[in-house]
Amino acid sequence: MSQEKVERYKLEKANRKQILKKEKAKATAARIGGIVICVAFIGWIGYSGYTRWQAAQPAKTTEVTVDALTEYMNGLSADAETDADTANTEAAE
Repeated sequence: MSQEKVERYKLEKANRKQILKKEKAKATAARIGGIVICVAFIGWIGYSGYTRWQAAQPAKTTEVTVDALTEYMNGLSADAETDADTANTEAAE
């Protein structure tokens, strides 16, 4: 069994640089993944908080006065009635 341990140690020693490189890559990938997850979580919390804050704000209302438009439309319909009456009178003659 000790010969087996010696062989394993020699194999590990021969590939030590590659093994360390793979371990560093795994650690870096884990850190980057953790950072991405944290950023996504923080962004989600911020978005949720902002939407709740917006929902709590009073609704913005705008009042529009259409009196001038109503008078204009009434004036047009009165002119149309006058024109129609004039046309009917001329047609009857």
